[in-house]
Amino acid sequence: MAVWLLKTEPTVYSYEDLERDRQTMWDGVTNNQALQNIRKMEKGDIAIIYHTGDERTAIGLADVVRGNYVNPEHDDPKLAVCDVRAKQRLPRPVTLAECKAHPDLQDWLLVRSSRLSVVPLNAQQWKIFRSLAQLKT
Repeated sequence: MAVWLLKTEPTVYSYEDLERDRQTMWDGVTNNQALQNIRKMEKGDIAIIYHTGDERTAIGLADVVRGNYVNPEHDDPKLAVCDVRAKQRLPRPVTLAECKAHPDLQDWLLVRSSRLSVVPLNAQQWKIFRSLAQLKT
């Protein structure tokens, strides 16, 4: 199981929208590095849903229910998507500022490459993130 952070502009599609819809195709990714990351996503992975823009805060968790596949709405085989299902709101939202201030998260792509919309977490980063978010599991 891998853990990913997926960025979304909340005025376009928020975690509240995902909760309402229950499940969605995660699309709109066009950056080559982010597309490479989304192509690595598999069913059973965890996704942290992160609001960009003025919020810059991780809000909730989702389960990857279908790993990477070609976006059926576009005629471009490079545009990878996955399907995610709302899992739970974070007990405590985690801001970008908190992540940047944590000494053990300085190598995380969220901190180093803030424009990247699909960001992996390694085991140590996930452990720290869970602590910041006050997640029990």
